[in-house]
Amino acid sequence: MVLVSRKKEVTVESREVEPRVFELEVNGIRMTGYEWAGEGDPILLVHATGFHARCWNQVAARLPGRRIIALDLRCHGRSGNSEPPFEWQLFADDVVEFIRQLDLTNITAVGHSMGGHLITLAAATMPKRFQQLLLIDPVILNPEEVRAAPKFEGEHPSARRRNRWSSPREMLNRFRNRYPFSRWDPQVLKDYCDGGLLPVEGSDEWELACPPHMEGAIYMSAGMENVYRQVPDVTAPVRILRARERTPEDPPFDFGPSPTWGGLAEMFQNAEDVYLPDSSHFIPMEQPAYVAEEIAALVSH
Repeated sequence: MVLVSRKKEVTVESREVEPRVFELEVNGIRMTGYEWAGEGDPILLVHATGFHARCWNQVAARLPGRRIIALDLRCHGRSGNSEPPFEWQLFADDVVEFIRQLDLTNITAVGHSMGGHLITLAAATMPKRFQQLLLIDPVILNPEEVRAAPKFEGEHPSARRRNRWSSPREMLNRFRNRYPFSRWDPQVLKDYCDGGLLPVEGSDEWELACPPHMEGAIYMSAGMENVYRQVPDVTAPVRILRARERTPEDPPFDFGPSPTWGGLAEMFQNAEDVYLPDSSHFIPMEQPAYVAEEIAALVSH
């Protein structure tokens, strides 16, 4: 079933956004997690490449009373780093182990971009632990286009991002009027800057928590073979929020259009596709209240 939904203003109750911070040793990496206390089955939030768990602050704030858990993936946020290569199965294995160590069950899993790809792999690996999935513009490409695409040689543009900053405020001021950040909810942008930099030891400067060379390497390692093979093993109901489709006029490395294959829902056992033609790929950043409403609707069933 294909639904058409459009950007909308949503008024919802909110709460304080400060979660409990904890650490786990996961597959040889120190992984940082965040828990917003609440009742009921857990809601697990998994971020996109180059982002971090605190980008979900404004979504969590709009789900008062719910138990919400988010994590910084390896090489992101406050979690530890490892060096390339970065097969995406590696990150999925981290999510699986994170879930096992916390013994999470009846999970409503929400993943944006790469996060949607990862929770799909995790739900295929341990299907009995997942109650439902919300995939927000997941990086799962059209398989025919993947097979036909020439192999890209060279450095991903994200590897050339500016790494050093004088402060999160400088980053915020630099980005607030630049596309695509100018479209974001202002508080989400602040959360992104505050959580996306780490202080440089012995210096007054700050640097990106996801180092540019690692971010570029992660993008370049986004193989699709595992996810195509495992999607049919996902037994939980799935809802896909899909941003506007790419057009021939869009530049190759423009992150605005959706990377999600329009036929993805048909590969799952039980999935629906919600097309959002007025939204860019950064749906949680632009519309946190709408994302919270979608999650609330799922968990209230």
